[in-house]
Amino acid sequence: MSFDMVTWTELSAAERRRLLRRPALHSDSLVRNRVNRIMDKVRESGDAGLREITRQLDGVDLDRFRVTDDEFDQAERELSATSIDAIDLAIRNVTRFHEMQLPTSLDVEPMPGIRCERLSRPIDSVGLYVPAGSAPLPSAAIMLAVPAAIAGCPQRIMCTPPRPTGHADSAVLVAARHSGVNCVFKIGGAQAIAAMSFGTVSVPKVNKIFGPGNAWVTVAKSLVSGDPLGAAIDMPAGPSEVLVIADETASAEFVAADLLSQAEHGKDSQVILITTSRQLGESISRQIADQLVSLERREIVDNVLSNSRSIVAPDLETALEISNTYAPEHLIIQTRNPRDVLPYVRNAGSVFLGPWSPESAGDYCSGTNHVLPTYGFARSYSGLGVEQFMHQMSVQELSEEGLRSIAPAITELAKLEGLDAHAEAVRRRMKACKESAA
Repeated sequence: MSFDMVTWTELSAAERRRLLRRPALHSDSLVRNRVNRIMDKVRESGDAGLREITRQLDGVDLDRFRVTDDEFDQAERELSATSIDAIDLAIRNVTRFHEMQLPTSLDVEPMPGIRCERLSRPIDSVGLYVPAGSAPLPSAAIMLAVPAAIAGCPQRIMCTPPRPTGHADSAVLVAARHSGVNCVFKIGGAQAIAAMSFGTVSVPKVNKIFGPGNAWVTVAKSLVSGDPLGAAIDMPAGPSEVLVIADETASAEFVAADLLSQAEHGKDSQVILITTSRQLGESISRQIADQLVSLERREIVDNVLSNSRSIVAPDLETALEISNTYAPEHLIIQTRNPRDVLPYVRNAGSVFLGPWSPESAGDYCSGTNHVLPTYGFARSYSGLGVEQFMHQMSVQELSEEGLRSIAPAITELAKLEGLDAHAEAVRRRMKACKESAA
């Protein structure tokens, strides 16, 4: 199957807006109401509520949620040496890239006697959610656990859904342990978000929750982030997506493979091709049809392609403007000189340059993080990094001389705002200075 090709210059402004519209998120009132009920159950009944929900939704009876050392050891035995080596390689590369992201402290003297600092501190307790819906995601465990460890968060816990056997996915457990997380709970979906947000006897309450998930998880994260007793979250999330910009020099085979690799994530995903060559676009459509036949998840891919787009742009400048308007989670640039194009990219979660940079590399082990803003949030949010696992605080220290130099400005600004106690806090100090000098 291929997707229809349209010419950008032949579309009206309204048609262009419709063309770049994402598939509707399945977070309707029914989902929201059911998520609210799950959250209320966990908040009121704690572990007992979690057991009941896990029995109903996952079909598993669990006596305890926390993964034991024996379960971790068993997971190591179940994986081949090749699989463990691949996990460790990904951890090494992700670690190297993220270690360079640690923020540096600032120490500035705006005026003599006034010292201002900005310090970074790790978040005390973080919760990491690793989904395992249509496929387990050990890569997500790595992408979440590694920056949390580098940031130095003292308490790092992870939740991931149980398998029908009552165990967590072996690859997820190995990735978690090798990334520095040994506290993993076999809890999935909205109930996991609720447990980490509000805490139970078994599951500690955390300050901030990270990680992707389905519509239920997305709604749950949204709700707890607005609850004063809940937890902060990493970023708004939506279905996965990729946009490819390709000129006549691009490989139709490679571009088609990149589009299909993203389309297999889930039925709500979206893939977009923008090309300056109609001939290339037609070749890519044929390649998609040919490659699709051999894919195991072709039914999902077929559905995604029906919501996807192939756009012919008159030039690269127009292609980039379309991309910046759409603000894709993943942006692949396959042009004659892709790095020359990079300065004009304003809105994207993660960018892949050239024919040898498939999106799959970023998903797994190039070193960058694959937890990224989707659904257009790349216009204002960044992909996950070490800094999101930290918070900053400012420090100021004034000498007597320093306070005296800005005292008139403080009192005048306080007067403008009608806050006389602010001004008085300065006046009393200035009065004490005069009295001690006398």
